[in-house]
Amino acid sequence: MSDSLPCFKAYDVRGRVPDEINEDVAHRIGRAYAEVIDPGSVVVGHDIRLTSESIKGALIDGLRESGVNVVDIGLCGTEEIYFATDHLGVGGGIVVTASHNPKDYNGMKFVREGAKPISGDSGLAEIRRLTEQRRGRDSGSKGSYETTSTLSPYIQHMLSYVDVPSLAPLNVVCNAGNGGAGRVIDALEPKLPFKFSKVHHEANGHFPNGVPNPLLEENREATASVVRAKRADLGIAWDGDFDRCFFFTAQGDFVEGYYIVGLLAEAFLAQQGPQRVVHDPRLTWNTQAIVAAAGGEAVASKTGHAFIKERMREVDAIYGGEMSAHHYFRDFAYCDSGMIPWLLVAALMSDKKQSLAELVAAREAEFPCSGEINRRVEDPASLLAAVEAHYAPTALRVEHRDGLSIENSDWRFNLRMSNTEPVVRLNVESRADRALMEARTEELLGYMEG
Repeated sequence: MSDSLPCFKAYDVRGRVPDEINEDVAHRIGRAYAEVIDPGSVVVGHDIRLTSESIKGALIDGLRESGVNVVDIGLCGTEEIYFATDHLGVGGGIVVTASHNPKDYNGMKFVREGAKPISGDSGLAEIRRLTEQRRGRDSGSKGSYETTSTLSPYIQHMLSYVDVPSLAPLNVVCNAGNGGAGRVIDALEPKLPFKFSKVHHEANGHFPNGVPNPLLEENREATASVVRAKRADLGIAWDGDFDRCFFFTAQGDFVEGYYIVGLLAEAFLAQQGPQRVVHDPRLTWNTQAIVAAAGGEAVASKTGHAFIKERMREVDAIYGGEMSAHHYFRDFAYCDSGMIPWLLVAALMSDKKQSLAELVAAREAEFPCSGEINRRVEDPASLLAAVEAHYAPTALRVEHRDGLSIENSDWRFNLRMSNTEPVVRLNVESRADRALMEARTEELLGYMEG
């Protein structure tokens, strides 16, 4: 007997509870993971969703029945599973989370030893096949179970990225979106000189203030308005499992993730000398210019956490950044963190005695961008073909590394199908010409909407 399980995505599991993911599916995933990864021992944890504990329980049963020893770190963010897998030296890690999806969703993210990603072509497809076929390891002996906390060493690791005594006493607005970030902020707070104003701080799986996804424009004002009201120096917001963080200036203006990538790349290269930096192909010119000016090497990768991490390991990059607000660090097992970036930005503001707006203003002027624009399209492949037919003949460069990237001397764009949603995503940038960027964006939107 075989089921089709659409909850399996390109690099994780995500679906509506209970029709797409439930305790039975979770139990089968545990057995399939044990068979494919053969981890010996696994660290597991869960996010703040109402169904996460019961799904985690079923997952643990499946793992233990397969002879796998389970270390349960309880309520956590995705990056805490990455940290614990590496820190405890276990053979794998699984977090039960649906990140920024609606409250009736749940899912899982998986890693193997050393917090290395597991994606479609590195084990996830096989886990799916065995789960659908209701097959998995049968073990004569049951794996052990223990609970532990890795919060204290995780907090120490976060603080290792900054020189705490040199931090300025900034006023910081933080919006956890009723997700998991509040718990970590509370643990960091006594060790930092910042004054925090906390918005939607308490974890609440009912998401009374909406889905925790600051990429949605309608979710930004909750942070921006408090920044302005409190005359804060900085605003930060996270998604539900806080592996992405988003920034607001003292004026309450949202800062595109693209410019944060350049800012962090510049900080690492200034501190550690010429290094490799990995970036996604959607918006590139600002990152490439900053890295080149610092004597480093900018290395492009396909979009998506599994691809970025694999590329970073290949070239031993010190840092990797995606404009979607995922930031990856060599010293964090090449994984993404939503806590390290804001600590680094606060350190930069302290060190340079500049506001966030001042830190990014020149880059925003030099390489204005559209921000990511998403549209549902009936036939994405035909759309990409039509756009390429129109723009490629006069282009300087055409690439298909990830969707379609077309580059001219004064403007470029990337148009790609999403890995996780039925939409097409557009990003446009120019060289110091906002009017040109806006005109080309309108032109391309005509294709997407027409």
